[in-house]
Amino acid sequence: MNLLKRLWSKTPRLLVLGLIVLLSQLWLVSSAKAATTCSATATNMAFGNVASAGNTDSDATITVTCTTNALFVASYVSACLDIGIGSGGSSAGRRMLNGYSDGLAFEFYEDGSRSRAWGGSAYMPPAYQAQFAYGVYFGGSYTRTFTLYGRIPAQSGLASGNYQSTFSAGHARLSYRYNEVSLFTGGGTYPASCTAGGDGGGTSGSFPFTATANVPDRCELGIASDLDFGNVPGLIASNRDQSSSISLTCTRRTPWQLGLNDGLHANGTQRRMRSGSGQFVRYELYRNAARSQRWGRTLNLDTELGTGSGTAQSITVYGRVPAPQSVPAGSYSDTIVVTVTY
Repeated sequence: MNLLKRLWSKTPRLLVLGLIVLLSQLWLVSSAKAATTCSATATNMAFGNVASAGNTDSDATITVTCTTNALFVASYVSACLDIGIGSGGSSAGRRMLNGYSDGLAFEFYEDGSRSRAWGGSAYMPPAYQAQFAYGVYFGGSYTRTFTLYGRIPAQSGLASGNYQSTFSAGHARLSYRYNEVSLFTGGGTYPASCTAGGDGGGTSGSFPFTATANVPDRCELGIASDLDFGNVPGLIASNRDQSSSISLTCTRRTPWQLGLNDGLHANGTQRRMRSGSGQFVRYELYRNAARSQRWGRTLNLDTELGTGSGTAQSITVYGRVPAPQSVPAGSYSDTIVVTVTY
């Protein structure tokens, strides 16, 4: 019994001594510098279909992960996420290209209001710098995410097609520096920059991603002017010719076909104008000035074909009141429906 009492009385002292030894070992381990390593990944920036008017916005996510293997260490990291102009860019700025090398301007931003462009060493303004600190208790990693805001501004003269720009290692880089301090001492500071100072760091860590967008085929009809044959005698002895125009705006490279129906008062395929008293005047519409190509609405047969220029195009309609015909006096009119197919 006396032996057991003596052992029990000494055990707490042994435990305290062991704890002191363990803490001193941990102190030595935590005081040693251990390399912090950082890497980054990014999701693709997919804009989808570009709006016909106004801005088209999208965003992507950049994830930065830093790892320190030492115990009881806090690491203070200054990191730069450097994004250049991309594979389609030029001195004019960031652009995506389609298969014909047509350009589509776009921009990246640091903020949701899209007022501060996100740049890099190969593109002004400077790279976005993010400073952050984290402590590692038993070795491990710290992850932080950043939103990359994108915008395709409204722009005229766009060509249809699928566009992209690739941000590879040369256009998307992570540079970082770090200071490591023991959690027991505290007082850590950030390196002055992401390329110099501190206990160590790394450069040229890439986070490749791709920006994509689609400019769909799109056409809009503008103003169609009236075709006015003016005053004609009741006995029409010679052809009466006049012309009008139809305004059409399509994205560049968009193939289109413009069709005209036969009007409200046609007799078969013969177009006719009608007076208030129910009398008719025959007339016709053509695609060419010689008035040999009748204008209808059967695709690939009698429609007018063209390709969008990105700006308004004026298409001429050639009209004729043929001779001979004799009609009563009156005011004659007809209504034609214009259809664009693309």
